[in-house]
Amino acid sequence: MPLTSRLIDVAGGRARIRVHEGGDGPPLLFLHGAGGLMREDPFLAALATRYRVHAPLLPGYEDSTGEDRLRTMLDIALHTYDVWDALDLSKPLVCGLSMGGMIAAEMAALAPNEIERLCLVASAGLWLDQHPLPDLFAMLPQEFPGYLFHDVERGSKLMAPGGDLNDIKFLADFMVMNARRLGMAGKMLFPIPDRGLSDRLYRIKARTLIVWGENDKLIPLPYAEAFRAGIADARVVTIPEAGHLVGHEKPDAVLRALATLN
Repeated sequence: MPLTSRLIDVAGGRARIRVHEGGDGPPLLFLHGAGGLMREDPFLAALATRYRVHAPLLPGYEDSTGEDRLRTMLDIALHTYDVWDALDLSKPLVCGLSMGGMIAAEMAALAPNEIERLCLVASAGLWLDQHPLPDLFAMLPQEFPGYLFHDVERGSKLMAPGGDLNDIKFLADFMVMNARRLGMAGKMLFPIPDRGLSDRLYRIKARTLIVWGENDKLIPLPYAEAFRAGIADARVVTIPEAGHLVGHEKPDAVLRALATLN
């Protein structure tokens, strides 16, 4: 079933948010990473085969607005609860990818009784001095596929459908679009993606699944173990031949792991 999208008013009109939706089944709130959603996103399409997916775009992404009022991690977590309310969701499975996982974990720590099931996919939000992360904000667009995918060639095609990251015109358009997105993402991830989440993980009560690609070059596997150590009874599933965007490379494997939370 193809996904559709609509604009919704959030927080009494303080923000206007683009939401992509589709599928049948139990509700799933999907929180995207720093790159936003891909055109015809393969991970969302896979999720929609099992769930009723609601994927809101943060302000600063596509035509979502309201980024000026989001200054701190608390603002962003509360904003996402406002989106949840505007969508009239009831106990959705909350699935966050990378930066979206950081937001999801903050939400689950902030209001432990609201989220019953939580899936963190290659989640940002922690910092390990012994495993420093590459600087996303210093990367050229051509470098992204090598950090995000195990299969770099396929990843390049997913990131630039119908285009070429080495083509000057395509690259210019990509960078203009990316500047606004990274402006919003920087509130959480720059200069490092650490806003004290490690001190709040103990508050999470949700049944938590942590999914990671074994070949994640952006946020390596030790971070999966750090999340597991911080969240009571959390489980880690690692998926071979997959990079940071594990759900885009191995959607069926991620779906099988998610089924254990049902």
